[in-house]
Amino acid sequence: MATQAHKLIIITAPSGAGKTSITHYLLNKYPRLAFSISAATRQPRGKEQNGVDYYFMSVEAFHQKIEENAFIEWEMVYEGKYYGTLKSELERIWNEGKTPILDIDVNGAIHVQEQLSSRCLSIFIEPPSVEELKRRLESRGTETTESLSTRVSKAAYEISFNHHFNKTIVNDNLDKACSETEQAIKAFLGWD
Repeated sequence: MATQAHKLIIITAPSGAGKTSITHYLLNKYPRLAFSISAATRQPRGKEQNGVDYYFMSVEAFHQKIEENAFIEWEMVYEGKYYGTLKSELERIWNEGKTPILDIDVNGAIHVQEQLSSRCLSIFIEPPSVEELKRRLESRGTETTESLSTRVSKAAYEISFNHHFNKTIVNDNLDKACSETEQAIKAFLGWD
């Protein structure tokens, strides 16, 4: 699928650790990076748009893509909610002469890394603590008591996998975490 020149960046973290904020920072600063739009079976939230935030699809369409081997990785992240990275999305970005940034869950990140190990840099964004992560999720105001409990339990489990990634960055200060992530990416891609 990819040539040696085709590199990619994986940013992964438990929900609420700051991976999306860090990803947005990098995309705004470096036009040579491009957001890899994931496929998802959930409904759009707020102002999310198909083909911009996610490729929203039905469970049936997602399963068809699995049958076609169209994903480099996919997961059922929450019961009945599938997310995945389409191979065609990576090809689209590489064809534009850019480097994809994948903002994906921990299991998906491990699968991509297993397939493209020498061509990818995987960065795990870790919260300062599970308690701080819970506070961040609560402050969003988007979680029910049950969904908050599920996310916090999943986060504690995901943190145990941080050693699987090339670099772990603790996000106790967003500016510092952005800077550390930026330096790791510039070194990996050979940018000055």
